Amino acid sequence: MADRVYPAAKPAAPNGTAAPAPAPAAAAVNGGANQTFPANKAQLYNAARPTYRPMPPPRRKHRRSCCCCCCLFITFFIITIVLLAAIAGAIFWVLYRPQRPSFSVSTLQVSQFNLTSTNLASKFNLTVVARNPNKKISFFYDPINISFNSNDVDIGDGSLPAFMHDRKNTTTLKTVVSSSGKNLDDSAISNLKSKLKNKNSLPLEIKLDTKVKVKVGSLKTKKVGIRVKCSGIKITVPSGKTPTKATTSNVKCKVDLRIKIWKWTF
Repeated sequence: MADRVYPAAKPAAPNGTAAPAPAPAAAAVNGGANQTFPANKAQLYNAARPTYRPMPPPRRKHRRSCCCCCCLFITFFIITIVLLAAIAGAIFWVLYRPQRPSFSVSTLQVSQFNLTSTNLASKFNLTVVARNPNKKISFFYDPINISFNSNDVDIGDGSLPAFMHDRKNTTTLKTVVSSSGKNLDDSAISNLKSKLKNKNSLPLEIKLDTKVKVKVGSLKTKKVGIRVKCSGIKITVPSGKTPTKATTSNVKCKVDLRIKIWKWTF
């Protein structure tokens, strides 16, 4: 290997100043050691920075977005149906002005009321007046079932035939409500006897149950159940064969719809 010669002193510059230091010698060509150099600013900055790691892609929320869309669609559909029904109801009200039919008890006579220790025999003559105040709506009634109750005790049953209730019409209905030898329990008999002993009269409630079909112009609806409940009646038991008249001046009859859903009736 050839020997390297290094100058003993720095050569002087032509103008008398010290010559600049020579550049570092290159690495040996054959098997020489690598020369190390100080790190620059870019290397120092990159060494201080943390290693870059790409973030994983966000998960797609397809299911959640689908559920939100379904909820919004259902809500919008329900609101639309409610608004359309309200508009149709308002138009129907303006065109036809529907009103409920009214019922009242015209007369009620007690022909028989025999109460023993085990059963009851009764007979009532009932007159009911039905009024239809509508100008463009008619009603078709099925046969009407009648029940008489006094303090939740059934004291008579009867019926009225089916009839058609025309527009702006008043119909008078007459029937006989009776109970022939109906067996009652001890509590019911004692309850009726105590009322008769104290006041010689009984409070009475009349219930009329039927189904009605409504006709508006040429359109007929399906049958709907209704109940007419008349309260505020007081009957006096006849002492002989002469029938007694019940007090019907303050009778109030209320008409309610009866909607049946599966096993329940509202």
